Amino acid sequence: MEKHEVVPDVIDVAPDQSVEVSYPSGVKVDFGNELTPTQVKDIPSVKWTADASTLYTLCMTDPDAPSRKEPTYREWHHWLVGNIPGNDVSKGETLSAYVGSGPPQGTGLHRYVFLVYKQNGKIDFDEKRLPNNSGDGRGCFSIRKFASKYNLGQPIAGNLYQAQWDDYVPILYKQLGE
Repeated sequence: MEKHEVVPDVIDVAPDQSVEVSYPSGVKVDFGNELTPTQVKDIPSVKWTADASTLYTLCMTDPDAPSRKEPTYREWHHWLVGNIPGNDVSKGETLSAYVGSGPPQGTGLHRYVFLVYKQNGKIDFDEKRLPNNSGDGRGCFSIRKFASKYNLGQPIAGNLYQAQWDDYVPILYKQLGE
């Protein structure tokens, strides 16, 4: 997390645990490895060491929108799920539906950061629910501010990959109505 400057760009302290993220395409997220938008277009399987009686929040965010040199939309969140029982993401409350990587052409590598927060109990989130067919409401997000708003503390687990434009990106933009 420090090597790829997720600390301090996204979070203050690197979490102790890692999040296992596996995509249906067969690729896995491995602390900064490079994956393609084509490989990460579908919702991944996400696992971490969890207590079955505890609720968690999962976020996937890109601090490099529209580029790492000029992150004027930092952060653009790709996925946000709260009130996850244990690590069963499918039973959580989807606040923002999953959207794969779509770095604009010519903007180089973007970091895609997965973070898991332990909740103190069930949260009544007042966030607007975002579908996966629009990019509205996803830019200028801050997981730091979100975590503060809901008293989530520091993340307990994390991981990241990097991606740059490939020929799947225009298909994704069409899905988002861009």
